[in-house]
Amino acid sequence: MKGPEPPFGLTRSEHRLLASLTPEWRIQEYLDERLLYDTRGGAVRSPRRVIRDGVCQCMDGALFAAAALRVHGRPPLILDLEAEDDDDHVLAVFRSKHGWGAVGRSNYSGLRYREPVYRTLRELVMSYFESYFNLKRRKTLRAYSRPVNLSRFDALDWMTSEE
Repeated sequence: MKGPEPPFGLTRSEHRLLASLTPEWRIQEYLDERLLYDTRGGAVRSPRRVIRDGVCQCMDGALFAAAALRVHGRPPLILDLEAEDDDDHVLAVFRSKHGWGAVGRSNYSGLRYREPVYRTLRELVMSYFESYFNLKRRKTLRAYSRPVNLSRFDALDWMTSEE
């Protein structure tokens, strides 16, 4: 007898994979060890496409991490780190009883995972400041967005879209 269909339009195997990535550092481990980094960029893949294609970049990684957090019962939140004379960086953020943490995909390890120990989002963002620099070695982090709850975009099937 089959169980109920997985939520969010995911297949059983997609849901099983995302559900297995707990605690949060396992999401980061999956991003780092199981997926190639897309050095060309340009394409933004849904979590379904990330799983299928085995490749991602910053935005894809944040969407994938937010989807995994959602399967774990957390809100799917992303946050944009805004840079000057550099690329922005997108993170999936989460809150635990100990504070805020983040999961991120970057070709630079200093812009990835943070343990959930930061009292505020500002503290969490500031933990990226020293590592956020451009090719001229200038520190470029200037601002950050409010967290965006991706459940607002469920009608667009953000977790499973092919576009």
